[in-house]
Amino acid sequence: MKMLSARDRRDRPPEEGVVAELQGFAVDKAFFTSHKGILLETELDFLRCVSAIIIFLVVSFAAVTSRDGAAIAAFVFGIILVSVFAYDALKIYRTEMAPGAIQGDQH
Repeated sequence: MKMLSARDRRDRPPEEGVVAELQGFAVDKAFFTSHKGILLETELDFLRCVSAIIIFLVVSFAAVTSRDGAAIAAFVFGIILVSVFAYDALKIYRTEMAPGAIQGDQH
């Protein structure tokens, strides 16, 4: 596969069709359906939950230091969101990242 620079692409005649427009953004569908791709997607989803927990905890505790009514409401809302993201992270871990450990515990 030959890599073309922007100058080479400019000098070529334009290709027709939607595929030609999206040629630089091709996604390897075989990778995302493979075991590694599914594991990568699961790990990224788990990291999203963990980072959201950290961010909401920091923001909630920073908001409650002002001791206003709205700040206390923001703290309570933040704690509720932290619990939702923690539950989501737990479910992701139990179902997709460590399913063998859970099945081994039941037997």
